Amino acid sequence: MRILKIIVAVLLVASCAAAQGSKEQPLPKGLPPYGPQPPLRVPQVKTTKLENGLTVWLVSLEGVPKIAMVAAVHGGLAADPKDRPGLSELLADTLDQGTKSRTARQIAEQLQGAGGDFAGRASRDGITVSTNVLATDAGPALAVLADVLQNATFPDSEVALAKRNLSDSLKQREAQPRFLADRALSKAMFGDSPYGVVAPTQESIRNATARELRTEFARRFRPDEAVFVAVGDMDTSKMESLVREKFGSWKAPQTPPIAETPRPAETAAHAVFVVPRQGSVQTTLALGAFGPLAGDPGYAAADVANAIYGGTFSSRLITNIREDKGYTYSPGSSLQTYREAGVLRTQADVRNAVTAPSFNEIVYELNRMATTSPTEEELTRAKRSLLGIQALILQLRGAVARQLADNWMQGLPADQISVEGQKIQKVTAADVDAAGQKYFPAMRMAVVAVGEEKVIKQAFAPFGIPVQTMP
Repeated sequence: MRILKIIVAVLLVASCAAAQGSKEQPLPKGLPPYGPQPPLRVPQVKTTKLENGLTVWLVSLEGVPKIAMVAAVHGGLAADPKDRPGLSELLADTLDQGTKSRTARQIAEQLQGAGGDFAGRASRDGITVSTNVLATDAGPALAVLADVLQNATFPDSEVALAKRNLSDSLKQREAQPRFLADRALSKAMFGDSPYGVVAPTQESIRNATARELRTEFARRFRPDEAVFVAVGDMDTSKMESLVREKFGSWKAPQTPPIAETPRPAETAAHAVFVVPRQGSVQTTLALGAFGPLAGDPGYAAADVANAIYGGTFSSRLITNIREDKGYTYSPGSSLQTYREAGVLRTQADVRNAVTAPSFNEIVYELNRMATTSPTEEELTRAKRSLLGIQALILQLRGAVARQLADNWMQGLPADQISVEGQKIQKVTAADVDAAGQKYFPAMRMAVVAVGEEKVIKQAFAPFGIPVQTMP
């Protein structure tokens, strides 16, 4: 459900709540009452495990004759060597650049011939590879995917090119204030924990070698630490036979698997961390506090609370600083979860002149969530919005496949995708109150401000919060 939430939320615009106090703007007269909440059409996941330890999750969805395939392994950015932060990005970028029997061009052409292409992605907890192909060509596509997962070779010339491309990509990202805010907030919250790494450094890219990638590939890509997910128009029994055929000979090494990332200490300081960006005409504000894990009993309540606060277009925060005051165009909040950590995050790009007023209103809305119960209308609207988003996502093969893979990486069961909606439906105002009191007080937040340093320091001077410039 977390995948695509921000993208599809704009399709579910509801009536806006008022920004101040608990009073709401009246809805237009004559509107019909909400209809009954239709039940979610949740997929049935067929689960199995091969003799070599490979987890297999299959979902049959009739309709468009395509199949989304996703494979994931444990060990992402949080598992990178300390002197090679972000190495997983380079590993994911070069997986399809050749195998023992296929060149990079052959891999690309064969997947394109099946109607798809190859995508590799590194997250904090793992690395995923995916493709979306015609159902009639599932066998040939699966053969290519299985070959890459078992036999990637990382040719020196292709790695050198990938390093240059990744270096250029990092330069582009570092020119974006939102990336700078992401990196700074992760550092402020997680400190020296492996979860503090969000991207490589130029130094780590420069020093990485093809030999290191081969070593990391052999260490991380093993069947007993991997999942294969397929979602689409297929007979799950036939697909399982294909998976056994293509992956059955994959052997797990005798060496122990990658150690799990330790749970970070939740000790983020309530301070303002300034990232100077000379000449900036706006300030990017990012606030973060530790939140629940996706498998925690209170996660659904926190999800609903976040939807009321800033996670949907009609939320309190957006109504306040966008619709009412016009401080910013794109504020919002989200719950981000990893295997061993959760983060409640708020972000807004605001004009320099309203940096202080914007922060003041964000603090107000955070504390209002911690001290004020939602109205019945807010609760209903938030739950219906979240369930509507999930209903849309469940129609997208690729989104379902990626969500299942992400759930597996976070240690969640296959049926998590089915029970999440049920838990949201059962959330009460008292549950939201408890989540608000636990996660939303502004004093829990680490604050990052990216922009003109002098402007930021002047803006935060009246608040009495420690301010420091990040190196």
